[in-house]
Amino acid sequence: MKKNRLVLGGGCFWCVEAVYTNVKGVSSAVSGYAGGARANPSYENVCSGATGHAEIVDIEYDAERVSMDELLDIFFAVHNPTTLNQQGADKGTQYRSVVYYQTEEEKKIIEGAVQRAQEHYTDTIVTEVSPLPEVYPAEAYHQNYYNLNSSQGYCQVVIAPKLQKFMMSFPQNLG
Repeated sequence: MKKNRLVLGGGCFWCVEAVYTNVKGVSSAVSGYAGGARANPSYENVCSGATGHAEIVDIEYDAERVSMDELLDIFFAVHNPTTLNQQGADKGTQYRSVVYYQTEEEKKIIEGAVQRAQEHYTDTIVTEVSPLPEVYPAEAYHQNYYNLNSSQGYCQVVIAPKLQKFMMSFPQNLG
């Protein structure tokens, strides 16, 4: 298996991680931070809005089982890419919609996914598409958050509906 990487942010990393841990071909989905100026930021630093980092998920996947296009189609369906620095009640630059690329070929794939996704939205997609910066894993208590805390209120009200939308919209990608 050739390991491929996709780093993206679509609001709270708990939501994004919960979806991608259920996608076939994804071997890991690690919550973290990227895109800011501060090295080794903490959750508190990032939540302050002063670091410039976004909450992201660093995904490792097998391209023979799931394509980058499929991963991106899921991404654009399970969060709202038309709201700047916000997903639902979560507001701030750390919740921005962002996809990072490593090569020009990946950038073209991402731009194509944005164009495909735009057909499903009346508002303009504001997802940032940028070169992959340094990625910092989030603290241990953020990892696998939904699976470890699924009865918690935020998980029930915010994460579970996104996970349900993924399962209903992409049954062929269930892992």
